[in-house]
Amino acid sequence: MSFELYRDVEGLYSGRELQEKTVRSVLSYEPQEGDIFIVSYPKCGTTWMRYITYNIFNDGIRPPSMFDVFRSVPFLEGRGIQDEKDSPRPVAMKTHLPFGKQPYSGGAKYIYISRNPYDCCVSFYHYAETTRAHQFKGRNFYEFFESFVRGKVNFGDYFDHLLSWYAHRSDPNVLFMTYEDLKKDTGLCVLKVADFIREEYGRKLRDQPELLERIVSNVSLESMKDLEKAMKKKVTQGRADEPSTLPEAVRTKRVLFGGAVETPLRGDLVRKGVVGDWKNHFFSRAG
Repeated sequence: MSFELYRDVEGLYSGRELQEKTVRSVLSYEPQEGDIFIVSYPKCGTTWMRYITYNIFNDGIRPPSMFDVFRSVPFLEGRGIQDEKDSPRPVAMKTHLPFGKQPYSGGAKYIYISRNPYDCCVSFYHYAETTRAHQFKGRNFYEFFESFVRGKVNFGDYFDHLLSWYAHRSDPNVLFMTYEDLKKDTGLCVLKVADFIREEYGRKLRDQPELLERIVSNVSLESMKDLEKAMKKKVTQGRADEPSTLPEAVRTKRVLFGGAVETPLRGDLVRKGVVGDWKNHFFSRAG
């Protein structure tokens, strides 16, 4: 079954919903001065960090929809490399690549988000169980857990991924953060991210505390859930007259804003967003 779901792309364990050509374009990309890569293992906080950087870049102006965030901070493995070299800097991009596969340059910057493996596993399960692309629908948590601990899920082994970046946590162009810290003190983390991207961004937030307060309010999980709910409604309405005879892969993937944008019509990018939810799964489902 793993062979049907995944492929090896230059040593990267990749789900087949990601086009091989697209993934290869990312692996061969040469980072530019001013590139900001937001990196994590799946379901560890990249969507949240994308939204934070969007707000920092746009002075806390709430985006019209989550699509605008996806367009401004693209998921490279899903969309591929397009016009990044011509984009004004700084520019933020999301990847799920381990350090050894990540396009790397001393002139680029990398924000890595880690998360408790138990909560990561639970969040990944709920996303995979309700998303066609992962094909875990109908499988229970412990079936997914077995695949997770063996690294037989999209982007491979959680611990290998984390350790590959943890070894570089002190590099001057790497900001290593945790999902738990983001939850504990979002405002402080926003300041750290702003300082890391460019000194003037952090200075602006300190000089204008009302701007920092607005950004913190904007990036609350409740606010993100509202945006995602509106996005799903918009996509569903746009699909109403789509012929049901189209191939499954076509009907579940939309090309928007000049590139592939993830549209989780079933799986949630933002679910509970809590710390410690794993206890409701690892204990309550025992046996």
